[in-house]
Amino acid sequence: MIETFADGALTLEIFQQHAVLTLDQPARKNAMSQAMWRALPEALATVDRSSAKVLVLTGAGGVFSAGADISEFERVWANAESAQAYAELITQAVNALSDFSKPTLAAVRGPCVGGGMALALACDLRVADSSARFGITPAKLGLVYSLEDTKRLVDAVGPANAKDILFTGRILDAEEARAIGLLNLVVPPESFDAALQTKVDQIAAASQWSTRGIKAIIGLILAGQSRDDDRTRAAFLEATQAADFQEGRAAFLEKRKPNFPFR
Repeated sequence: MIETFADGALTLEIFQQHAVLTLDQPARKNAMSQAMWRALPEALATVDRSSAKVLVLTGAGGVFSAGADISEFERVWANAESAQAYAELITQAVNALSDFSKPTLAAVRGPCVGGGMALALACDLRVADSSARFGITPAKLGLVYSLEDTKRLVDAVGPANAKDILFTGRILDAEEARAIGLLNLVVPPESFDAALQTKVDQIAAASQWSTRGIKAIIGLILAGQSRDDDRTRAAFLEATQAADFQEGRAAFLEKRKPNFPFR
């Protein structure tokens, strides 16, 4: 199934096990327009309703995203009111991706800058080919990066590396990005599609009851929670009675691969 959003600037393809959401403005290096930010939560809701287990976010034309669409800057930054509305639109879109219940994976080729980095950081995992380049440049524009976006960067690379990236606005190559924890995997361009598919298959083969519960628990930890409470204890007990655990336990005892029912 293929659906488009924002007049074709976002393309969603849903396969049996996963979905691929493509930033599809290659002539503009997949710069994120207001229409794209606005449509992103709708596209995510479509994936949520589907049977896809994993969402891959990528860009068309060998580019992930060059960031926000600069052709809109004069209008969106015209005054405090328009700036606030624009910032809230972006925040809603990025938070929708960050809060998405299913596992998400950013598949990065080429430039991944500014708003593109915000999207990649909102994904659970990031895989890149060796052509990928990363940067966050508010200090080159006289802007201050939002707290939520900054926190995602700090969570990924630590405070010192985050300060280096933000203070300088410099561009990192894929190997440096991997070395500081921004990327989970870097592969040569010719191996990228196969490596990406392997990672998707690994996640899709796991219990989706488990992956979604684990994602929720890690979200609580990143939000500052350090001890179990009634909610997390209930989540553990609920899992012990769910069909996925029954299948996983049976498969383990029978020495076979599990076929988890929860989607």
